[in-house]
Amino acid sequence: MYHGKQSIAWALGFWLTVMAPVHAQTAPAAPAAVTQASQPVPDTAPPPSVPLAATPASSASSGASAVVAMPPAVVPTPPVVATPPPAVVLTQPSLVRADSLNGADTAWMLMATALVLLMTLPGIALFYGGMVRRKSVLNVMACVLATCAIVSLLWFAVGYSIAFTPGSGALGPYLGGTGRLWFAGLDYVKDAQQVAVSHIAPNIPESVYAMFQLSFAIITAALVVGAFVERMRFSATLIFMALWTLLVYAPIAHWVWEPSGWLARLGTLDFAGGSVVHINAGMAGLVCAYALGSRRGYGREAFSPFNLGLTMAGAGLLWVGWFGFNAGSAVAADGRAGLAMTVTHIAAAAGALSWMAAEWVTRGRPSLLGLCSGVVAGLVAITPAAGYVQPSAAVVFGMVAGVACYWGATGLKRLLRADDSLDVFGVHGVGGIVGSLLTGVFASKSLAGVEGSVLTQLIGAGAVMLYSLLMTALVLWITSLCVSLRVSEADEIEGLDITQHAERLGT
Repeated sequence: MYHGKQSIAWALGFWLTVMAPVHAQTAPAAPAAVTQASQPVPDTAPPPSVPLAATPASSASSGASAVVAMPPAVVPTPPVVATPPPAVVLTQPSLVRADSLNGADTAWMLMATALVLLMTLPGIALFYGGMVRRKSVLNVMACVLATCAIVSLLWFAVGYSIAFTPGSGALGPYLGGTGRLWFAGLDYVKDAQQVAVSHIAPNIPESVYAMFQLSFAIITAALVVGAFVERMRFSATLIFMALWTLLVYAPIAHWVWEPSGWLARLGTLDFAGGSVVHINAGMAGLVCAYALGSRRGYGREAFSPFNLGLTMAGAGLLWVGWFGFNAGSAVAADGRAGLAMTVTHIAAAAGALSWMAAEWVTRGRPSLLGLCSGVVAGLVAITPAAGYVQPSAAVVFGMVAGVACYWGATGLKRLLRADDSLDVFGVHGVGGIVGSLLTGVFASKSLAGVEGSVLTQLIGAGAVMLYSLLMTALVLWITSLCVSLRVSEADEIEGLDITQHAERLGT
């Protein structure tokens, strides 16, 4: 028993002299201290450089005080924000770091380019093909497809450079330079992580911007086909389209869309091609109609469309593709692109109903062809203003264009006495003029960056009309020196599908 009590006393003494201090040092800290120590320390905070504070704590078992080491309160320091270097404003195509591009903008512009190309292939091919007579449907489609191919190669070789690079000397405001011939300099250097960009669109690769603008050059030339269908030689069409793209379209694109172009400096507003595409194509089509003369039997016999179902399909593709045409011209996936898409749709709908109403009043009934034409009229008119006007203005654009283009395809066409076969001038020319002038009225400074001016818009539209008229006539004359412009009367009677391509549309 004695030895048992002695063992208990020995154990108790050992606990008091050895274990109690250790237990006091490892005891949990007071709640306030825990809260202080558990504050998160920013990754950028430096390690503490002051001694740890000593806080007394009591041992519950011995009553002796112990010292608990606690870190000092950490006061978060504000993060240091590096000031970015000032943005470099490009004045010509240049190489930049690949990581400076905007991925969302690039993805949208790839999609927009595909949408605009869809407008021509198969949009214009179906739209025009359904309106001509059965014996020339394949010829129209062949002209559109061949135009796409020849314009593409010429844009790659020459067109892009003279349209979208700064010119030099006295010709600078009228024609671009030669730095991008054969797409020279459209580089992507993987090892150095550099990519070429245009000074007009530095947020996307220049290769994408060049392709986007190519899709515009293609559809502009393809629109002109509608004025001379069923009577122009296929070989003449190829020569004409090649020369017209380089001598007419590319210079006008430089005037309006390259910052050093003279109409751009003047302040002409053309967001997506009211003058560059539609007025230009409309005037060219009118000149072609005069130069080639009327189709055999025009005005004396009915020219029944082959299949208006194809025309409706083409109009639908144009409507959808026009979102890339107009919204893509923002060259960014941003609020302006969204606004351009919205006003484009509203104007198309208003144009369809406006043309339908005008036709219903004058002819006593609406037609599918009229509805399709009204859609295109509204789309054409809103094109120069798409990024500059509010949605409420888009209704006015569509309503005015529907009535104006209906008159252009009927009353004005009779006054002009020109066999503009598929109303290229009546719809695209008239619609482009209406849209350009209305842009001067409705352009919002908060969107456009400048005040709209009807006078400036009139100067721009007039300059494009005059240049396109004169140069198209010159191009047709040069083409006529190479090959006869028009097929023979016998070939026209038999149809261009057989005489030009030895093909016939299936039953």
